[in-house]
Amino acid sequence: MSERRTRRRAALAAAAAADDAPTKSNQDKTIMNGSGNGNDNGEAVAPSDSKVDVSPRENIFIFWPNIIGYSRIVLAIASLYYMPLHPRTCSLLYSISCLLDALDGYAARYFQQSTKFGAVLDMVTDRCTTSCLLVFLSSAFPRWAIVFQGLISIDFASHYMHMYATLAMAGSDTSHKNVDKSRSWLLNLYYTNKTVLFLCCALNELFFIALYLLSFSSPLLSPQLLEPLGEHKAAAIQTGAQVNSSVLRQLFTNPYSAGALEMARANKMDSTFPWILAGISAPVMALKQFLNVLQMVKASRWLAEGDVDARRKAGLPKKKSMKKA
Repeated sequence: MSERRTRRRAALAAAAAADDAPTKSNQDKTIMNGSGNGNDNGEAVAPSDSKVDVSPRENIFIFWPNIIGYSRIVLAIASLYYMPLHPRTCSLLYSISCLLDALDGYAARYFQQSTKFGAVLDMVTDRCTTSCLLVFLSSAFPRWAIVFQGLISIDFASHYMHMYATLAMAGSDTSHKNVDKSRSWLLNLYYTNKTVLFLCCALNELFFIALYLLSFSSPLLSPQLLEPLGEHKAAAIQTGAQVNSSVLRQLFTNPYSAGALEMARANKMDSTFPWILAGISAPVMALKQFLNVLQMVKASRWLAEGDVDARRKAGLPKKKSMKKA
């Protein structure tokens, strides 16, 4: 009787051991595959409860700073439309466009929407609007055209070389405003101090706006825009013309119409206020042009240093072997 119990217990123990063997083997495979995220072939398998990123893709073009940048372009184009004959309207639209330059940077930091596209859009808008105003000043003051042309060239050349040097030498992830003090403490102060940057840019534009207003008001400068109205145009004004009463025509009047021409000459500004603005902003404008030249020189030297290092790594110039005659 005791032998039968012993054999039965031995058989039950052997059956229990056989049942536990597959479970242990599976556990060993799981450990070998690593943290349970694998199959029998040792390949990684994604866990069943893994979360898939289904967040919507951001549209950079409708970020708030970029929308402000688009509005700057619209205002700049409107100011150019009124520039030939409407100094007050043009100056107002142009000034608002320039002041929004500070607002888009604040919006980028507030909404955490700083982007490379926004930075380039801001720089291109600044360069284009200033250049268009300088082109008009070249035509208003022909004797000084070469000066305005030089200012346009320096502005474009310095910013292009600075941007290219930053991308080529520091990498695409580095902002053009990150100027090391070891290269130029003055450029570092200009780009990192928001107050200095705003004052330099604002007063630089203010000087050119003052010159623009003087082209309509100063008898000392006596530009061609102040020529008296001819008899033919005066007769056209007196005879009248068909009135376009559309809403768009009321908002955007034709700056070249005879009535607009007479209105522009009848509402000429006094030259005192523009002269004061020009006198206040002239030193800062000169400083801004100096910074443009300094920026171009520093960028040129930085690119030259990179060329020297690249040539050294390439083993250039290679020594030419002397051939026997």
